[in-house]
Amino acid sequence: MEMKKAIVWDKEALYQLKEAYYYLKEKSPKAAKKVRNTLLEEVRKLTLNPEVYELDQLKTKNDGSYRAFVRYHFRVAYQVKTTQIRILRIRHTSREPDQY
Repeated sequence: MEMKKAIVWDKEALYQLKEAYYYLKEKSPKAAKKVRNTLLEEVRKLTLNPEVYELDQLKTKNDGSYRAFVRYHFRVAYQVKTTQIRILRIRHTSREPDQY
């Protein structure tokens, strides 16, 4: 039986999540909490099946380990490694996407 992989957040991704939360909170504290909690729950679910989402089309030279999903117009990019799942970035889908 394969062990669950640990979730590891890059500092930039944590910063982006916090920025999104505070931005939304100015408009609606309830919505901000809902979006943040949903994104965190989706990330937690990755430990059960990290390959559940499609390959990240914005990652150049994707070796198959980079994946992404969208919830509430926020795109979460992550990398599946041997022992961990790295959360790389969180961006609003209205922003110009970066290839990386």
